[in-house]
Amino acid sequence: MIKIAMIGAGSVGFTRKLVADVLSVPELADTEFRFMDISPENLQMATDLCRKSIADNGLPATIVPTTDRREAIAGSDYVMSTVRVGGLEAFGHDVEIPLKYGVDQCVADTLGPGGIFYGLRTIPVILDICADIRELAPDALFLNYSNPMAMNTWAARRAGGVRFIGLCHGVEGGHLLMAKALGLPPEEVDFVCAGINHQTWYIQVTHQGKDMLPFLLEAMEADAEIREREPARIDILRRFGYLSTESNGHLSEYLPWYRKRPEEIDRWIYPGTWIGGRTAGYLNHCRETSNEYREMYPKWMAGEPQPIGPAHRSSEHASYILEALETGRTYRGHFNVPNTGLISNLPEGCIVELPCYVDANGVSPAWAGPLPLQCAAACRVSVNVQEMAVEAALTGNRELAKLAVLHDPLTGAVCNTEEVWRMCDEMFEALAPWLPQFNGEGRTWEDIPAPSTLRSPEPAGEWKPPSLRS
Repeated sequence: MIKIAMIGAGSVGFTRKLVADVLSVPELADTEFRFMDISPENLQMATDLCRKSIADNGLPATIVPTTDRREAIAGSDYVMSTVRVGGLEAFGHDVEIPLKYGVDQCVADTLGPGGIFYGLRTIPVILDICADIRELAPDALFLNYSNPMAMNTWAARRAGGVRFIGLCHGVEGGHLLMAKALGLPPEEVDFVCAGINHQTWYIQVTHQGKDMLPFLLEAMEADAEIREREPARIDILRRFGYLSTESNGHLSEYLPWYRKRPEEIDRWIYPGTWIGGRTAGYLNHCRETSNEYREMYPKWMAGEPQPIGPAHRSSEHASYILEALETGRTYRGHFNVPNTGLISNLPEGCIVELPCYVDANGVSPAWAGPLPLQCAAACRVSVNVQEMAVEAALTGNRELAKLAVLHDPLTGAVCNTEEVWRMCDEMFEALAPWLPQFNGEGRTWEDIPAPSTLRSPEPAGEWKPPSLRS
């Protein structure tokens, strides 16, 4: 039996998916899940729904709910995080304050003023989780789903002192989109994707050994639904020659060209969904659906069983990683790991997203070599912002946080220096309850071990999964 601590388990839909995925593996059917959330109501809903699914499928797994993070982590083999620090209240400030200064964001969870301040308040929580793991579960692997992925992973790998992998499903989403455009079954479309989280590039796409990159632009433009929903993404494919993983809305936030004037937004942003990029799209979506789980909870509890098994397993990485570590069955996925020469024209030590292989020996990232120059150039701009934001989060340096926002490509396309400083001051004031390291509380991480001394899943020889430990 393995023990999994799920921090932020009140994310009801995602928690149900991850639990069902893990229990789809026969060897993991007796897993003990420790659900932890700061919301007792959401925690109870997630617990009840997952216990119902376990009982309906006749599985021996158990769930232990708690609002105490340390209790959940103690003795765990794996820790998963899906936390959103500050909830919808802080998310509103991330989007609405920059919008007053002309910075139009759709999701605001990775870059831009919203993504930077999201990182400034999430990194302390990630590092607190790491501290609990070091003390209470030193052999555990930390699987993080919380955004901003690259910043959180960079901070944890620098100052967390635990084994840590960042996971995102953007690569899988783009794979399905390419297969749809090409009119091919997804399982027949092979690819290599490399870059940084939410700016990862399909640098190789093949079908039965044939290079499909020369056909991708024409195929996407020929699909009416894709052409309408993804104009900025297709424009990048046309000019760069490579497709990026993220949806039209996500991608348009990380670049200076598509959201800097109202007429540009009208041209490049599909208004129908937040995926297409509409202003404050994901914030509005979350607000509109914030009561969905409360409304659906009694229906789900009284409804048909949630089927659990291989046929119903999602493409989320977590269960496949656990299966590979526990059984030795090899899994290939795209994870977020430190750049140790893996992408040769991105900075050493930054967080890259690229193919990794997992088996009973651990996690082994694959070498990707250099990105195409245009793709590397876009990534390096973002890496510069991430590096300053991580340093600011670790040290409580307000001026460095402002400089990170100043160097953000979309912000720089819209604001002058004085506007950036005023915008950041306003965000610091509104978000103060979630920024302890900037509020004179002395919570900084300046006395931290050098990155080279931290334990790492690459190479994997120093660690064994619970099933292989003596």
